[in-house]
Amino acid sequence: MDRPHHKFWPKRLPHSLTVPATSLWDNLAISARRYPDKAAIVFFGRVYPYAEVQRLAERLAARLHALGVRKGDRVLLDMQNCPQLLIANFAILRANAVVVPVNPMNRAEELKHYIVDPDAKLAITTGDLAGEIARANAQLPEHQRLAHMIVTQFTDGFDPQAANAGPMPDGWKDWLLARHPLPQLDGGQVMAWTDALDNALPLPPLEVGPEDLAVLPYTSGTTGNPKGCMHPHRSLMHNAMASSIWGNATPEAVTLLVVPMFHITGMVSVMHANIYTGSTLVMMPRWDRDVAGWLISSWKVTNWTNIPTMVIDLLGSPNFASYDLSSLAHIGGGGAAMPQAVAQRLLEQFNLKYVEGYGLTETAAPSHSNPPDAPKQQCLGIPFMSCDARVIDPETLQEMPAGEGRARSSCTGRWSSTATGSGRRPPRRPSSPSRASASSAPATWGGSTPMATSS
Repeated sequence: MDRPHHKFWPKRLPHSLTVPATSLWDNLAISARRYPDKAAIVFFGRVYPYAEVQRLAERLAARLHALGVRKGDRVLLDMQNCPQLLIANFAILRANAVVVPVNPMNRAEELKHYIVDPDAKLAITTGDLAGEIARANAQLPEHQRLAHMIVTQFTDGFDPQAANAGPMPDGWKDWLLARHPLPQLDGGQVMAWTDALDNALPLPPLEVGPEDLAVLPYTSGTTGNPKGCMHPHRSLMHNAMASSIWGNATPEAVTLLVVPMFHITGMVSVMHANIYTGSTLVMMPRWDRDVAGWLISSWKVTNWTNIPTMVIDLLGSPNFASYDLSSLAHIGGGGAAMPQAVAQRLLEQFNLKYVEGYGLTETAAPSHSNPPDAPKQQCLGIPFMSCDARVIDPETLQEMPAGEGRARSSCTGRWSSTATGSGRRPPRRPSSPSRASASSAPATWGGSTPMATSS
């Protein structure tokens, strides 16, 4: 089907993709088999080869299974960027369960919703956040509480004394270097990350495939409590693969990962896309312009997905002249408009064309993106691979030259529970995502236009 935006389409790319009929876990397993000794993650100088990431994820998956996690169970994942977040993400998938990513800025009152709504019985978090989850859990009725919590310390993932650890802002030291005591979990058990990994437990069979639920991210772009967006392995696999191909990624890419992995962009367009490709992720726990400048220079970063304000902040650093950005080949992002003057400076000073895009939690990251081959400044781009966007009359759904916008989404439905109105709670361990609402919902859950699922 020809669409008007196809005249801007990169000639090197098809309009849609044949998605692998495998799970997201297989992407890590395949990259580890292909590149066992290649760096998958770099974090404060600590290098994790692909084979080690797979091994650690399998050890944690075996522990999750031993703690009772079964196919389709939802597991909370509440962390800022660190290697443990990526390892836990893939461990949950390998345990045939569903990742429920949580914004680490949420406090106890908000966290109660993320425990109750997905009916989660296990959470994985960092020591600085574990107390908040425990407080939320204590305020819930006994039958709605967590049964287990696995807690890591940031220093479980790196050695702060390593010679190549790089700079650490003073404001980060108390946060990253502290060893927090494990809290009490009312009605449940708490286990340290290192103890969770220290096992020779059997791995369960890999039972999930393309149509099984993989991730349940919550969107705040709605009225009332945040709603869970149901993404199967298939939709995230498509966007990970498409993001890699769209951005000309190769296994030799070195990507700066600073956008948060609890957010759909960091999770899909950066984490999953690079693991699919077999690239290297140079990880930052949060944004700091001088840490970013040092990492780009030291690790010869080639790809950087960001928020435009990060670029503006980096360019304004008094140390900027000392940083070497010559390795950068691809830069882009979203979340806010890139000022044209800044985009023009990148082009003139570094020959970098900033690629803007737009996406939603409901679309598992991009719905629109500029072709990297010929991006246009001050433009969100064209519909992404396998996506379509039209201007329609909201009453007749007929295509119009102007009117309401509609985007096809890869979200397969809205998560529904007793808390959100289905009136009943399914069995604790469904064999399929049984709490999807009976009919598909609009991408923002706020109207009556049916949502179409992307292919």
